[in-house]
Amino acid sequence: MDKAEETGALTFETAAARVEEIVRSLERGDAPLDAALSLFEEGAKLIGVCGKMLDEAEQKLVMLQKGPGGEPQEVEFEAGE
Repeated sequence: MDKAEETGALTFETAAARVEEIVRSLERGDAPLDAALSLFEEGAKLIGVCGKMLDEAEQKLVMLQKGPGGEPQEVEFEAGE
């Protein structure tokens, strides 16, 4: 892990980009087994981090969309909005 990950300053975009790099590397299949396992472990951790970030973002959106009585209100989203 680099310093950004250690300090919690990792962004979703950075984590997702690293996962993409790991996937490409594993798909090439040229890494020795121990290196491939390390990459897989790193990728699994980053996917967990990304999932947590997405969950937090979803919770924030729900809070922002609460109606007058505090109940969540449905908001329709159109592609491209």
